Amino acid sequence: MSTTQSPVVIGLGELLWDDFPDGKRAGGAPANVAFQANQLGCQGLMATRIGADAEGDELLNVLTAKGLDLSAVQHDPEHPTGRVTVKLTDGIPQYQIHEQAAWDFLELNDPLRSAMQRAAAVCFGTLAQRTRTSREAIQAAVSLTEPECLRVYDVNLRQNYYQAGWIQQSLRLANIVKLNDEEVRILGPLLGLPEDETEFARNISFLFGPRIVCVTRGARGCLIVTRTETHDIPGRPVKVADTVGAGDAFTAGLIAAQLRNWPLALSGEFANRVGGMVAARQGAMPELREEFAQLLDQYAP
Repeated sequence: MSTTQSPVVIGLGELLWDDFPDGKRAGGAPANVAFQANQLGCQGLMATRIGADAEGDELLNVLTAKGLDLSAVQHDPEHPTGRVTVKLTDGIPQYQIHEQAAWDFLELNDPLRSAMQRAAAVCFGTLAQRTRTSREAIQAAVSLTEPECLRVYDVNLRQNYYQAGWIQQSLRLANIVKLNDEEVRILGPLLGLPEDETEFARNISFLFGPRIVCVTRGARGCLIVTRTETHDIPGRPVKVADTVGAGDAFTAGLIAAQLRNWPLALSGEFANRVGGMVAARQGAMPELREEFAQLLDQYAP
């Protein structure tokens, strides 16, 4: 990672309000990744589409205050800013994701093209591909990145908003794939792959091409697999406030470590710590910039 200019890390996809029982918070997995990457010393950029409404304006104010680059945010005159109703049971979230949101109608416009060509890393998921319009825009945008760009597919399955074809296309676009252990159990039968986590990850790499496949396991840490390496990295116990955004923070930690060319095992350990620190706080975007700076110094090889 350059010390003179922060690398651009793009969250590509949904930006929305998470409606919790005690109020609303800015959310969406790509937005969470961009925010945490920003806290980890990168330049977080959000590429999304919001409504031309008060809810969208409020979201932009929140992300502006958090220091994100919003040059690739589109404004939709017809569809509202996205919302998700979140119910927490013992700190574990359940989501009701409302349809026909502005981010379902993302377009490949000039600001998005320009952003993608500057990206050191881009994180995209499955949910924002639930409509053909956004799916085509996202896949075309990812294809515009430079060869050295980290193309991170964070599978992030939600409700029934996924199909095997979309997932296979996304796997082929990615050079890093991240998913959780529950998603392995869903995708194994869907894609005709072994449900053993190590064999599943290795098959993903050989069949679709990503060089790194990472399976997160909550408190049990993570598994990182390449065609030649396997790293089973234990987690550290934390007192969980809620798990919303913890997986996204892990993804941001992995990106930040890989942009610094850290070894894979060290990258996984660091990402575990970043995810755990966010799980110990409420909400997906807790302010942890100082804590992350100390953690980076602690882990730097």
